[in-house]
Amino acid sequence: MTLPPLDSPRWHGAMRAFGWGLRATSATILSPVLFVTFIGIGALAHDSGFSMLWAILSTVLVWAGPAQIILVSTLGSGVTIVQAAIAVTMSAIRLFPMVVSVLPLVRRPETRRRDLVLVAHFTAVTLWVECYRFLPHVPREGRIAFVHGLGTGLVSIGFVATIIGYLLAANLSQTFGAAVLLLTPLAFLFSTARNSKGIADGLSLGLGLVFYPLAALLNSGVDILVSGVAAGTIAFGVHKWRERREFA
Repeated sequence: MTLPPLDSPRWHGAMRAFGWGLRATSATILSPVLFVTFIGIGALAHDSGFSMLWAILSTVLVWAGPAQIILVSTLGSGVTIVQAAIAVTMSAIRLFPMVVSVLPLVRRPETRRRDLVLVAHFTAVTLWVECYRFLPHVPREGRIAFVHGLGTGLVSIGFVATIIGYLLAANLSQTFGAAVLLLTPLAFLFSTARNSKGIADGLSLGLGLVFYPLAALLNSGVDILVSGVAAGTIAFGVHKWRERREFA
């Protein structure tokens, strides 16, 4: 999908920007990946003994596949709600840097904090990846509405897929469920690689892939966090070093 030029009158009005965001949902390869993923989540909720309403609310309110899997699996195993909430919160911490990086892309000097609440809620890996692809082509005054449209479209896909997965749970094999869960990180990896523009982006991604197997040997439970912080720190250091050399 090609977005209108930044100065096009087709951007005038929040509803038009919202509509372009909604249409952008169909222009990302992550939409079908999201659809298949939430079919698996709906099936998992069914097999764990939760109601369809509960599964739907977990998709709309939690809006993070890994966190939903943790929520379903922990509650399904008999742990307390407090323990499940702590586990989901620890999983959701990984989204905090994504929210921090997306908000400056949509914020304007006159933006109120309450205008960013829905943007923060919608910011999961899918939206974070696509914001870096789409938002440079969206006028800043229409970016919040655009993200609202994009987020609404993505949540709607997850909403429908959760229902379908719940209804089809009896016909889905465990092999299919495992393949679905593997498809999601692979799609995010390829999308992130596609959106990497500078040396720092590619370096941090490459180092993260190299460091993760090493971090996994620590059996710390935060392997992704350790490898990500180490790779990102080194990439940032290389970026600053190159900047100093260019301006020296």
